[in-house]
Amino acid sequence: MTATLAPAPAAAPPAPKRDPKPLHRLAFLALLAGTAVLYLWNLTASGYGNEFYAAATQAASQSWKALLFGSLDPGNTITVDKPPAFLWVSGVFAKVFGFSSWTVLAPQAFEGIAAVGLLYATVKRTSGPWAALFAGAAFALTPVAALMFRFNLPDALLVLLMVAAAYCTVRALDKASPWWLALAGTAIGFAFLTKMLQAFLVLPALALVYLIAAPTSVWKRLLHLLGAGVAVVVSAGWFIALVELWPADSRPYIGGSTNNSLWELAIGYNGLGRIFGNAGPGGGGGGMGGNGNIGFGGSTGIGRLFGASMGPEISWLLPAALIGLVAGLWFLRRAPRTDRTRAALVLWGGWLLVSGAVFSFMSGITHPYYTVALAPAIAALVGITARELWRGRGHFPARMALTAMVAATGVWGYILLDRTPDWAPWVRWLLLAVTAVAVLALVFGLDRRWVAGVLVAATLLGTSGYAVATAATTHSGSIPLSGPRSQQGGGMGMGGGTSSSEVVQLLKATDTEWAAATTGAQSAAGLQLASGRSVIAIGGWNGSDPAPTLDEFKQLVADGKVRYYVEGGRGGGPGGSNEIGEWVAATFTATTVGGQTLYDLQG
Repeated sequence: MTATLAPAPAAAPPAPKRDPKPLHRLAFLALLAGTAVLYLWNLTASGYGNEFYAAATQAASQSWKALLFGSLDPGNTITVDKPPAFLWVSGVFAKVFGFSSWTVLAPQAFEGIAAVGLLYATVKRTSGPWAALFAGAAFALTPVAALMFRFNLPDALLVLLMVAAAYCTVRALDKASPWWLALAGTAIGFAFLTKMLQAFLVLPALALVYLIAAPTSVWKRLLHLLGAGVAVVVSAGWFIALVELWPADSRPYIGGSTNNSLWELAIGYNGLGRIFGNAGPGGGGGGMGGNGNIGFGGSTGIGRLFGASMGPEISWLLPAALIGLVAGLWFLRRAPRTDRTRAALVLWGGWLLVSGAVFSFMSGITHPYYTVALAPAIAALVGITARELWRGRGHFPARMALTAMVAATGVWGYILLDRTPDWAPWVRWLLLAVTAVAVLALVFGLDRRWVAGVLVAATLLGTSGYAVATAATTHSGSIPLSGPRSQQGGGMGMGGGTSSSEVVQLLKATDTEWAAATTGAQSAAGLQLASGRSVIAIGGWNGSDPAPTLDEFKQLVADGKVRYYVEGGRGGGPGGSNEIGEWVAATFTATTVGGQTLYDLQG
């Protein structure tokens, strides 16, 4: 029996609610503007940053073939030890605006701004604008992000493309769209052309979330994933096929490979060699990670991401992300299969766990800045779970999970800041105080707007302080570190890149195809950047690649294409020999110019 209600007296019309969209848009624009200031302010103070890649950008600005292949010099002797996608961006930038420190470093800053905007858009689709705003800010303020988006390494474009793949995957979940999923695969394919197999670390998470949460039958889900896999292969494979089919004698040698093959470089030095070590002669060899060297990631193991090497780069919000992931999946364990919040946790949680495990246990060459690939996942997890737990704060377990996230972030931030005790010691004490206020407010169930502000401050204070210190510090070499510690990680810096002004003037006056040759890219890069003339980097990155061979170099000299050989580079071919240097010393007369020994090969 249904009760019949008497008609209620007419009520006054409700007051119109304020449309929150303009506020959301303003907050988003403020996020982008703040990110731009952080990543672009005083950018050129770091000079050319990594001179190895800066020389390749310079070469790309002078030669279309160098742009295509990622050559170290405009004469196209040898490429860098990575695929060239990130150099396509900086090379075009330098062609359009002219080669300079700004055109070398600015592309990475713009890629960072775009990545923050895309992360915001991705999180907003599943968790709303405020979670997205927090995630974008946390990502932008991660110290290793502030480092990588102000420095010329391939990781900046890699992260942008991986976030783009996540965005396309989330869009594909709306209506089980195979086209959006194929776009995600395409983004991963171009990420492969940026840093090879590292791009594939997010594939399990992207595939798993679509397989679980796409609103269609399981067979269609599998078919769509197969199509996305084809998109990955095509978007990555076209360039590999181009390189393999291009006549080897009319293109540069593939730096870092053992047999002039981009595919071998992907599987060897930039693939399994990074995980298991023994990467081969190119690009510095393998097996250098897994030790106590800060520049090479520190000791392997489950605590590596929290250690002295990687901890200050990425781990500021990692405890909160892990706590939030576990709590979120538990509270949503009975949610429908297509639940968007749980899908987001699967996506970002899978990204974090797979990539984090690989970084923790890989025994090949590992650098702390690799962890920038974890920053979007950590930021998204904290933003999504903090928003959901805050909404459910009236439920005691949810409030305690949120309390644990805040407390863990504050305590761990204090520990990280205490590792650099001479830098702004007041920050770590302020962090503890704000954290204590936030924890007490949560424990006693205070429900005021200011509590939310204190929670945000407690979460972001430590990481933001360190990120600002990172942006205020100049960085150079091949292993930059975040925070006020700059380049203290040791390892392969760009030693040998400094050249005397007298030598530089000699090179500027040459009219041969190559002004000079020297062993190893580290020395060649400095000479090329200073003189603006093409310099052969014998042996590539560390002088161990078989390019050019002794016979090839003799022919270049006989044809009058190389003017000088400059001593001082390190490295050598297989067995540690330097056949070209030995031949030059035995054949030509040495002279000393500006404290450097060189040989006039046409004198």
